[in-house]
Amino acid sequence: MPRSPWLRPDPLLLASTSPTRRLLLESAALPVETAAPDVDERALEAASRTLSPPDLALTLARAKAASVAARFPGRLVIGADQVLDLDGTVFHKPVDAGAARAQLARLAGRTHALHAAVVLAGTVEDAFVETARLTLRPLDDRAIAAYVDCAGAERVRASVGGYQLEGPGIHLFESVVGDHSTVLGLPLLPLLARLRAAGCLDF
Repeated sequence: MPRSPWLRPDPLLLASTSPTRRLLLESAALPVETAAPDVDERALEAASRTLSPPDLALTLARAKAASVAARFPGRLVIGADQVLDLDGTVFHKPVDAGAARAQLARLAGRTHALHAAVVLAGTVEDAFVETARLTLRPLDDRAIAAYVDCAGAERVRASVGGYQLEGPGIHLFESVVGDHSTVLGLPLLPLLARLRAAGCLDF
């Protein structure tokens, strides 16, 4: 089995059940365990409505990390959250295919931001936000409906904006500016730099 660069005795504890975030960490040869945070995201967002979208992402990530770190003292916990920001309007995961079509119609032909926040809690304390900017092609109703039919209702409900760049959603885009892992919700390069600075990695 390949050797991991991870130096700590316990695996990273990801305060999320997101398979994408877990896969990103595992692809970097890091041992990962997951725990679901006990956070009411919509209530916290309602109480934080004066925050900018990047600060909202950071607030949500901090709450997730704190929730899990309190249950697992002595562990290094990663909390993460991502906010889709279209000119200051925050989007959420669409509730159904119709809501996904409506979101994509609003995003079509425009540039939006994905703010991905990461908070380290427990044995290491740190936090940061990275932003990617994505521009959708101009899309008419037929093209949007065809995409939603191709992706399937389950997939379009799984992500804010109704798309997954790593799937059929790639067809929707004109340009992407930013690191791919930021788009996926866990900016790996700055995270690895912080883990390296904290003595958690051996290269």
